[in-house]
Amino acid sequence: MKPRPHVRDHVVARPTWRCRACGAGWPCSPAKLLLLAQYRGNMPGLMVYLVALREEAATQLAELNSGELPTNLHTRFTDWVPVRSE
Repeated sequence: MKPRPHVRDHVVARPTWRCRACGAGWPCSPAKLLLLAQYRGNMPGLMVYLVALREEAATQLAELNSGELPTNLHTRFTDWVPVRSE
C-alpha cells in the first residue's frame, strides 16, 4: 500500500488572507466546500462566522495596504453562501 501524500488544509494565512495550501484568496474553493459541509443545516451560523472573519480581514488588509480596503470582500466572504427562501 502506498503512503498517502501529505494533504494540506486550506486554512487562512493571516494577515494576507491567502490560503496556506493553494495561495488563493481565502476562503478558496476547497475551504468553501469544507465550511458548507461543517455548517450544513446552519447557514445563519456560517454567515455570522464569515461576517466576523470578513471584518477581521478588512482590518488586517487595510493595515497591509496603507489604509486601502479591497473592494471584493463581501463577494469573497459571504456572497457564495446559499440562502433558502422560506
